[in-house]
Amino acid sequence: MDIRRATDADQVTAAAHLFDGPPREEATRRFLAAGGHHMFFAYEDGAPVGFITGVEIHHPDKGVEMCLYELAVDAPYRRRGIASALIAELSRLARELGCYDMWVPVDTDNEGALATYRWTGAKDDGVCAVLLWEFDA
Repeated sequence: MDIRRATDADQVTAAAHLFDGPPREEATRRFLAAGGHHMFFAYEDGAPVGFITGVEIHHPDKGVEMCLYELAVDAPYRRRGIASALIAELSRLARELGCYDMWVPVDTDNEGALATYRWTGAKDDGVCAVLLWEFDA
């Protein structure tokens, strides 16, 4: 397995099967160009099999933290350590950038994701709920 940072839209397009929907060209360019936005792909035999995205969040009285925004591994490649390796890479970057922590929003019924995050050292803080405002695109 090889993990590489995403640097151009072609990498994202080549991994379209890993996303919830087709990557949008303008959104992809903006994500890759934005400071504090990070994306890594995992490759097996040159083909993308997983990805992770992280976003740095800066706050005046707290410093910088990393939000693990999304993680995906293609179904045939799951349970092979790819997700753990991607999380480790984003965690390494977060430490390198001086982040004081890394967190992830996750559905409470997503047992696979919860197990993966716990396996890599994440702990449930037990105090957070996510409330959502949805806007028409």
